[in-house]
Amino acid sequence: MIKIAHESPKSIFTDVQKVTDYDYALVHLFEEDEQYLNQFKEAVRKGREVILDNSIFELEEAFDAEKFAGWVKELKPTWYIVPDALEDHKKTVAQMAEWNSKYKDLPGKKIGVVQGKSYEEIKACYIYMNGIANVDMIAISFDYSYYSKSVPHPNKYVSWMLGRVKLLGDLMRDGVINENKPHHLLGCGLPQEFSFYRDDSTFNYVYSLDTSNPVVHGIKGIEYKSQGLWSKESQKLFELINFEVEDTSTIMNNINKFRNFTNG
Repeated sequence: MIKIAHESPKSIFTDVQKVTDYDYALVHLFEEDEQYLNQFKEAVRKGREVILDNSIFELEEAFDAEKFAGWVKELKPTWYIVPDALEDHKKTVAQMAEWNSKYKDLPGKKIGVVQGKSYEEIKACYIYMNGIANVDMIAISFDYSYYSKSVPHPNKYVSWMLGRVKLLGDLMRDGVINENKPHHLLGCGLPQEFSFYRDDSTFNYVYSLDTSNPVVHGIKGIEYKSQGLWSKESQKLFELINFEVEDTSTIMNNINKFRNFTNG
């Protein structure tokens, strides 16, 4: 079973929390929204598993490392994602090295994100995260530009979906994947991607995933079909964090279908 989290507006945080396995926090919202921060403090207090994200997808650059370390100390999440650099494996490795030298006694477990523009860069970054950085969990993103090269398709979301599946398979083939270490799948292009992992025991190392996909599409009134979706709304969830949701029926339908894609 892969653990699932869906980011959601504050107005339905509790409703979504009831049908997910853990909570996923975006650090950049902590500074501007005390209510949002307190929802996650309460989750930690209740013993919920929490991942604290560095908000790179939302900000397009990672949150300031020193401030991020401060929020890790304050929230005390189960896991936290060390600040990385989009598709820049050298900068990501350098930032991880600096992080490890400066912040040795933080609460929680450390997640390292693999970055790179080519298979060789991605593989090298993975090897560093697994071996030298010795992170507690390794994260793989849904939208590397490399996917469009490894699985070219007119629909980029299909490339992203199949590209991540192929990447994991290639890393496994080459003996790179550490099956004894948990892995996290960051985001998704198309929700049906996760059906590829459901019935294949070679993906048992996948521990968790996060995506706002079923929530955002539900807010937009877009209902998942039996086969999933073949396009993706470009709306980012954090832009809807204050949205007052009046009807959760489509959101909950999408969440249920997503869970079925992922875990049956």
